[in-house]
Amino acid sequence: MKAVSHLAQRILKLDPPITRDVTVQRDVPVPMPDGTVLLADRWAPRSGGDGLPVVLVRSPYGRRGPIGVQLGRMPAERGFQVLIQSVRGTHGSGGVYDPMRQERDDGLATLKWLVEQPWCGESVVLAGASYLGYVQWAMADGLPSQVKALIPNMTESALTLEFLRPDGLSLETPFTWGVNNAVAEPAGILRGLAQIRRKQRALNTLPLGRADVAATGQRVEYIQDILDHDADSPRWSGFDHRHRVPETSVPVSSIGGWFDIFLPGQIRDFQVLRAAGREARLTIGPWTHANLDNTPTRELLTFGLALAHGRRPPERPPVRLYVMGEEAWADFPSWPPPGYRPTRFHLQPDGGLSTDPPADSPPDGYRYDPADPTPALGGVRASGGGRKDNAKLEARSDVLAYTTRVLDEDIEVVGEVSAEIWFRSSLPYADVFVRLCDVDERGRSVNVCDGLVSLSGADELTCATVRLWPTAYRFRRGHRIRVQVSSGAFPRYARNPGTGEPIAAAVELRTAQQEVHHGLDCPSAIVLPVLQVP
Repeated sequence: MKAVSHLAQRILKLDPPITRDVTVQRDVPVPMPDGTVLLADRWAPRSGGDGLPVVLVRSPYGRRGPIGVQLGRMPAERGFQVLIQSVRGTHGSGGVYDPMRQERDDGLATLKWLVEQPWCGESVVLAGASYLGYVQWAMADGLPSQVKALIPNMTESALTLEFLRPDGLSLETPFTWGVNNAVAEPAGILRGLAQIRRKQRALNTLPLGRADVAATGQRVEYIQDILDHDADSPRWSGFDHRHRVPETSVPVSSIGGWFDIFLPGQIRDFQVLRAAGREARLTIGPWTHANLDNTPTRELLTFGLALAHGRRPPERPPVRLYVMGEEAWADFPSWPPPGYRPTRFHLQPDGGLSTDPPADSPPDGYRYDPADPTPALGGVRASGGGRKDNAKLEARSDVLAYTTRVLDEDIEVVGEVSAEIWFRSSLPYADVFVRLCDVDERGRSVNVCDGLVSLSGADELTCATVRLWPTAYRFRRGHRIRVQVSSGAFPRYARNPGTGEPIAAAVELRTAQQEVHHGLDCPSAIVLPVLQVP
């Protein structure tokens, strides 16, 4: 196993450990108040492990393999003990797996049990990404005094509800997650990832309510519920832990990615903590949900370990952002950072984009066919996401592009991005997708951030307000800023059939003629937070 330790150290680019001589105690039984027994693995140095601070990780994805090495062995070699627990109904733990609903009660019961163990030290740190971060928020307002810090990564306090935003149904991420969980036993999440092609084909199933069977051969309740229940449905009772965030009593270090689906909620949680006077820091890098680097491990070993020993962590400003385009980290006092002013870039005739007032002109048009939906390319996707060359997307007839002249100076954009698109469709039901891109000197267009809104009454001229993902980007001198407008990004978002039918039951796909208006009376624009130079 020491060879594994050396390999993991190189891959994660970590400093040498205190010791490589660690031991793992498998299948530690953790009793719940209802009699159910959850299983956990305890990692610790072979000598002197008892009494060290404990990292608690609660996961539905198993305890062994890469998870055990990265989340268990690496911290245990560097000053911690680690307890990795399989949540209820997964990987040997008793009970029935009901995703997200049982994590508060089971998590608090696990903490109560943990701090009573003779080997447990005086400090506990909660850590983990995605679901493993969400379970931290589920417990956040009921922590025992031994818990000293939370380090939630790529997550937020109302995890599933992000998929059900009223401005557009996320499809690919919850569908993939639901399928992976349905096939995850006993080999873990990697078994689900091997079925990517089958899952992608299944997303084209009509009606969409049968896609889970097409992907797995069985009905997946989580996917059915995503398709059938909106965010206000009683089905999601117990999923939303936003109200616990301001009551969190320990320091929190949140780590997110510019192309992570949970970023808006993660930023919201950070802002709530700061508004409540809590100690919180936020780090956002150029990552998708699936390609985070060693930052969480380093944060655990600096921020987490310092607090576990009663010391102050290394000082830094509350917000640390990777500024894409500049390809460098920058620190800020808050989110959104001060000094960035919302600036309107108006859509212009002949595909222009400018801060000048729009000129009167006829609308631009395109044909949207949900049978050949505008595809998702890069962006906010767990697989294949991030920054990509948009040439193939912009070559499609159902994508409009508006581009500035060549920039004669750098433009730095940091903060919340939105768009106001004056839009009309031949059908009452339509989507508006807006993407911000950077076009370099060679004409290569790379996506920066994007967003979508679903409309009803779209057959009447309306101003569609689109919330794009937040970003930090420097558009370089000699580059151009581009805005794409289309009517979808499938399967990132569910395609709009144009009929108004429930998304799970729709079988008819209607082609629509779309219009994007830009003029004095219809000033379509993207609104960018631009750094103001004194």
